[in-house]
Amino acid sequence: MTRLLRSSTVRLVLLYTVLVSGSVLVLFGFIYWATAGFMDRQVALTIEAEIQGLAEQYRRRGLAGLTTLIAERVSKDPVGSSVYLLAGENLQPIVGNLSSWPTAPVSTEGWVEFTLREPRPDGADDHRARARVFSLVGDLRLLVGRDVRDLEAIRSLILGALGWGLAISLGLSLAGGLTMASRMLRRIEAINETSREIMEGDLTRRIPATGAGDDFDRLIGNLNGMLDRITGLMEAVRQVSDNIAHDLRTPLTRLRSRLELARAQQGRDDAEARAGIEQAIEEADSLLATFQALLRIARIEAEQRREGFAPVDLGQLLADVAELYEPVAAEKGQRVDLAIAPSSPVEGDRDLLFQAVANLVDNAIKHTPAGTRITLGLAPVGGLVELYVADSGPGIPPDQHERVFDRFHRLESSRSTPGSGLGLSLVRAVARLHAANIRLADNGPGLHVSLLLPRRGAA
Repeated sequence: MTRLLRSSTVRLVLLYTVLVSGSVLVLFGFIYWATAGFMDRQVALTIEAEIQGLAEQYRRRGLAGLTTLIAERVSKDPVGSSVYLLAGENLQPIVGNLSSWPTAPVSTEGWVEFTLREPRPDGADDHRARARVFSLVGDLRLLVGRDVRDLEAIRSLILGALGWGLAISLGLSLAGGLTMASRMLRRIEAINETSREIMEGDLTRRIPATGAGDDFDRLIGNLNGMLDRITGLMEAVRQVSDNIAHDLRTPLTRLRSRLELARAQQGRDDAEARAGIEQAIEEADSLLATFQALLRIARIEAEQRREGFAPVDLGQLLADVAELYEPVAAEKGQRVDLAIAPSSPVEGDRDLLFQAVANLVDNAIKHTPAGTRITLGLAPVGGLVELYVADSGPGIPPDQHERVFDRFHRLESSRSTPGSGLGLSLVRAVARLHAANIRLADNGPGLHVSLLLPRRGAA
């Protein structure tokens, strides 16, 4: 219970309950004011109507006629709700159903409220009355009023009903709020419990969703997605570590062997020693290039800010890549073509996009035979721009389309060609930074690699 009361959810529920209760109190207060005010006005109008009737009789029949009329009304209904009293000098009663003149003060408008005592066998009954006072000729005073016991009873009834209504509203608000808070706390506790299990090392745990599609389910979906992403990154780190240990062990061993051979040949055959040293330097350069590629991929994947993005003309970018690689392709008897359709610019980092396309073209040149046609293309696709590199080579088996993006992953057919297996990993990192989708497809024959980038201004 203490934990429940300390939660922010319960505090919000209590605040909501106070606001609801305050609103109900204001509403009920208005209802009471409107109802009681209406009844007070009705009493005042009734008294005014009786006064008008008595005034008319006074003008027509004089004081004697007024006295007779009051006496008749009292005799017909001695204990009725109407109150009359005609008093003379020193407020001595002349005629009416009051035994004495009320001692309550009279307002400036002539209204007075006082207590009536009605004798009963079981004791006197006190209740309220309201009347209006007039001065007549001489020292005569006339009091005309109404017994307002019914009005007081109705007021008490309304106040009781409003009080009970407020109490019920407050109780229901608290009960509903605490029930809702308890339900929310259970869902939050489920998130906390799963988080604790994950922090203790069980990375396979996920937060259960109710399937209601509410805000909590959307939050849980985002958290589970984040956990999947973190798990994937950690798995990628583990895989990279394994791949580094496996793939770099061989070149490091060769480097060490060549250095030992160069040391052994030092002083005996300078030409062979120099050749061994040159080969060792080439191995070291290859290792450095591999680590440099890893660092570049890590920096790209860690980069979240895009403030440095600028409009990029992809058509010109493809033309520059084609111009760079045409001589290399020509040496292998291959051809580089352009198929650029008019398209709007995209927002991005030109250097990174250039590197990504260059890696795709470099892979196509390395892993396809002479006579292959390599096409660099650009085409609008709805709200996207498709940038693609297609070749007519042997292609990649469909079951390897996802795996080729893993770091250090190389197909068996490409094991003998130079490279570290990081080119497509860098392409995927650049694509993610630019919110682009990367797809591999069969080019019939060959491979079709496309980047679908959002147009400038769309996102």
